[in-house]
This record gives sequence, C-alpha cells and structure tokens, in this order.
Amino acid sequence: MKKEKVRDRIIRVASDLFYKQGYNSTGINQIIADADIAIGSLYNHFSSKNELLHAYLIKEELTWFEGVEKCVEGISHPKEKMEALIDYRIKLQKSSRFAGCHFIKIISEIGDTNPIVYDFVKKHKEKQKELIRTLVEQSELPDTDLVAETIFLLIEGAVVTSTIHKNTDSFDHTKKIIQGILD
Repeated sequence: MKKEKVRDRIIRVASDLFYKQGYNSTGINQIIADADIAIGSLYNHFSSKNELLHAYLIKEELTWFEGVEKCVEGISHPKEKMEALIDYRIKLQKSSRFAGCHFIKIISEIGDTNPIVYDFVKKHKEKQKELIRTLVEQSELPDTDLVAETIFLLIEGAVVTSTIHKNTDSFDHTKKIIQGILD
C-alpha cells in the first residue's frame, strides 16, 4: 500500500473537518493534530488556512466531476445520463449521511466575504449547470437554457431538501418532474 503524502493527508483531514464541522469552526491546531503533523509541515504546504480551503474546494470539484463521469460512463442516451446524474447526487447524499453539498455548505458559511472562494463556488455551480445544459441540448429540446436552468434548480433544491429531511424523497419527485420535462 502506497504511503499517503503529507500534503494529501493535510487536505484529506482538513476536508473532513471543513465538511463535518464547518470552515470557521475548524482551527489550524485541530488540523495539525488530526493530521499528526508538525506545524511547520502544514506551513511548508499551505501559507494559510484560506489556501487550504481553496485546495479543499479544488479536490472536491475534481472528485465531483470524476464521480459524474463514472456514473454516465457507457450511457449514450442523454435522458438516461440525466437520470444517472440524479442517481449520483442521491449517492452523494446517502454516503454523506445527508450532510449536503460541500459547495453550498461553504458558501452559506462564508458568503461573499472571500471573493476567491465565492467565485470558485459560483463557477463550480455554473459547470454543473453547463453539464445539464449539454444533456438538454443532446435531447434536442426547445428552450435549452430555460430547461437546463429549471433542471439545475430542481436538482439543487432536491439536495437542500434532502439534507433537511434526511431522505431521498425530494430526488424521487425531482426525477418524475424532469422525466416529464424531457419527454
């Protein structure tokens, strides 16, 4: 088994803590202790907690889109890809015990006080919407932008509602609505 690099361990530990207890509630000393590193090791890799937050978001974005690619792999029909995308979001919710979207959580915590993070999250959500838009385009539906925006909002709403209610019922409703839109 390959040994985890210090930088990767710091990001993994910080990611878990930021996601579970929030960015503002996570201190550098806790990250250092949980990663079992010296303070110098942290600052050799990251100049600040904010830089570590940015690394966390980059990691989560890569993981998110890699997960989507795996879920739609081998599926050729755009409507089935859309269903696989929703199933992926369900899987994320279940695996996190309905803790919610990493990006929604961080932006709700820090708002627009950190322009770099705010812009990153905004661009991430735009990339998600663009993925949906591409699937809608492939379905050859009129009003591509409106349909893509509607589906994006339905899925995002399902994530938030699922987080609140700790179940996937909102995704079941969302799937039915989207199937109606795409048919």
